[in-house]
Amino acid sequence: MIEFYNVAKAYRTRKTHKVILKKFSGEFPRGRNIGLLGVNGSGKSTLIKMIAGSEYPDRGRIRRRARISFPLGFAAFKGNLSGRENCRFVSRIYGLETRSVERFVEEFSELGKYFDLPVNTYSSGMRSRVNFAVSMAVDFECYLLDEALSVGDGVFRARADAVFQAKRKQASLIVVSHSISTVRNLCDMGAVLSQGELRLYDDLEDAIKEYQRITDNLGTFE
Repeated sequence: MIEFYNVAKAYRTRKTHKVILKKFSGEFPRGRNIGLLGVNGSGKSTLIKMIAGSEYPDRGRIRRRARISFPLGFAAFKGNLSGRENCRFVSRIYGLETRSVERFVEEFSELGKYFDLPVNTYSSGMRSRVNFAVSMAVDFECYLLDEALSVGDGVFRARADAVFQAKRKQASLIVVSHSISTVRNLCDMGAVLSQGELRLYDDLEDAIKEYQRITDNLGTFE
């Protein structure tokens, strides 16, 4: 589904050189739900953005053989446009019927008058709700989740979980979460990102053990 060919990524400043991913080749297979684990600052969100295509690797190539979502939990909308205008923008990108997307997102996000105000006036929670609702309005073949299911109050999370569970019956997932219980609930395969090395594990429990070994060695409990 998602193939990496000698992919590398790093951030460089005058004082630091942060390696996100060393030269990596491998495949995130179709039909598997993958939990992406790593300590804070390891580069998980950057990797998710590269998979989505919103950020580019320094070297190598990522080939996508499916319709991949933008990262849920990462508000990537145009801040000067309203929630409604962003819905129209996304609808045109994916060739969807604009009005049906607007109706779904407006009802699901429950933003009221804010739906017609610029996104840069929203709170972070409001942005995340619109982000989630728009992603659920599109039938993606693979959903990218970056701590997305923790957004909103209990009522919204229950509604979000219900619609998400319906979607995941027909799509694959790549999940970033510090919650091992969430990863176990949603995933059947694992990947661990640490010090620029990305390792895939066919058995999710093997990935969890490696992640816990890393956090124990660092004295980090996440």
